[in-house]
Amino acid sequence: MPLKPLVFVAMPFGKKRAGKVEIDFDDIYIKAIKPAALACDVEIIRADEERSGGFIHLSMYERLLLAEIVIADLTTANPNVFYELGIRHCARPRSTILIFSSQTKLPFDVAPLRALPYKLDKGVLSDSEAIALKENLEKKIADAKKDTCKPDSPLFQIVDKFPGIDLPHESTESFRDRALHINAIRIKLEKARRNPSKAIALSDIREIEKTIGDFSIAPAELLVDLLLSYRDVGSERFREPYDDMIRIVELFPTTIREIVTVQEQLAFALNRRNKDDDRERAIGILDGLIKEHGESPETCGILGRIYKDLYKDAKKIGNTGKARAALDKSIACYSKGFMEDPRDYYPGVNALTLLFEKGGDKAYAAIKELYPLVKFALVRRGGLDSNDYWDIATVLEVSVLGDDWEIASAAADKLILIGKATWNFETTIDNLKLIQEKLKENGDLDAAEKLRLIIERMNAR
Repeated sequence: MPLKPLVFVAMPFGKKRAGKVEIDFDDIYIKAIKPAALACDVEIIRADEERSGGFIHLSMYERLLLAEIVIADLTTANPNVFYELGIRHCARPRSTILIFSSQTKLPFDVAPLRALPYKLDKGVLSDSEAIALKENLEKKIADAKKDTCKPDSPLFQIVDKFPGIDLPHESTESFRDRALHINAIRIKLEKARRNPSKAIALSDIREIEKTIGDFSIAPAELLVDLLLSYRDVGSERFREPYDDMIRIVELFPTTIREIVTVQEQLAFALNRRNKDDDRERAIGILDGLIKEHGESPETCGILGRIYKDLYKDAKKIGNTGKARAALDKSIACYSKGFMEDPRDYYPGVNALTLLFEKGGDKAYAAIKELYPLVKFALVRRGGLDSNDYWDIATVLEVSVLGDDWEIASAAADKLILIGKATWNFETTIDNLKLIQEKLKENGDLDAAEKLRLIIERMNAR
């Protein structure tokens, strides 16, 4: 029985913003792209760069070079996607299908590349437009399956007898087997993460880990996905997965272990586990990343969280000197992270909350300066209309700090609806409790009671 052609889809996962519009790319994939592929009797694999640490890895090159057909969504103008498109156009003369939302601006004119536009209504692909996109893709895929279809690569169109890359048949077969194997494991990991029982989810992920085999030859994307899968089932009350995160990173090959995302997640896990010298190790890792790669919102954000936890611990035992120093350090880390990229509100809102916790004229002056910047970053992300957990959690915190209880209550309701990972809720509730205690201390008992009711609802979730 002949093998089916393999379609590799390079597009964002989940909901992403393109300009002022939030787009559900999973919905586009499920309603149009996947049905078109199934109708054309091909195998389909979708890239997930977010759970691969955002880096372009060996498996990605293999798919771009060897997949019979590639579908690339250019809507968000992701630099990685354009880089991947360049590799594909150098390697293959034909069978690269480009799609994009006609309502979004691209950094260059894709008309000469015969890109296929699709229409969205406020970021949503309607049923009628989904059918239209599916039918257009079916025609493109059916045409791409023919060896006689015209070249779509500009290089092959312009350069006479451009050689491209002609790999032996055995390489193609080996790639196909590996790609399908990786895809099957990642689907199992996703299913395991969704289990409402964290203990069962952890057990399932451990069993899936056994099927990966030797880490020294395992694909980087699969190891990073495994690492993030353990993270997603951990919580303050269920810390076993953090042991697994630390354990597997120590087994990773050096080239993967040294990836910035992996090192950040190792520091995250060490802080959450908090045994012996874990936090000192975590701080050392993050300080090393900053020294080598510079400050970033993610690295500074995790470092800020560690100092915030040190502040809470010191405050709990009455060590005011250590608590004050840790609080100042945490505020500094979060503030630096936000200033590195003011579009990333996460470190900004944490800086606001801790400045409120610190109190005093200087802190309130800093809040007055920082508050509108964080709020603007939130508006750019869609504010309460967003469906991203952290967007809505930040709307909640900012609304509480701004004394806007109607929006705060609506944000809490939406979090209860869309929230998944337990540790997300715990982080948000943790911040809200800090604000609640400060409100009590300031004598604002009415606001403290309103916040208590919100925390109670979220705890119930």
